[in-house]
Amino acid sequence: MRPRGKTPDRTNGNTNGDTSDHTPGGTSVATDPKRFIADFFTSFTEDLLRSDEDAALIVDRYHTPDIVEIADGHRMDRDKLVAHTRPVRKNRPTIRVEVHDAVAEADRIAARYTLHSSQRGKNLAVEVYFFGRFAPDGRMRQAHMATRIVPAADGPERAQAPS
Repeated sequence: MRPRGKTPDRTNGNTNGDTSDHTPGGTSVATDPKRFIADFFTSFTEDLLRSDEDAALIVDRYHTPDIVEIADGHRMDRDKLVAHTRPVRKNRPTIRVEVHDAVAEADRIAARYTLHSSQRGKNLAVEVYFFGRFAPDGRMRQAHMATRIVPAADGPERAQAPS
């Protein structure tokens, strides 16, 4: 994980210029897809909530300009994704991503995870079936997600690393 408050480093820390398939924290898609997907969504949300920086700049750090996300049949391009960040910032949820399964091949990741969220005293758990493609620098290029609400046993405050 990268230190809080730092601009995401899209490399793995090597000085040889290798920027392939890494999250902002440096986790590789190929070597640890569970950690990659958890770090991606956690870091993106934390960066949105931690600063007053223009949301479009944060979206651009984590997504390619041609990003297309389709969640439960609803298509979001870059502009819609930027607009989607406004309620996230307004509601200021606490989140935890619990990755159950993840596999990677080249630039693709398939994952099943639960997004635990808490805001205004309400806990929510959403199971997500994720199929995505990432650019060599770790930014999301494409995502297809199917979601369903599951019983929220607890809030996101319970610390649990992906296994």
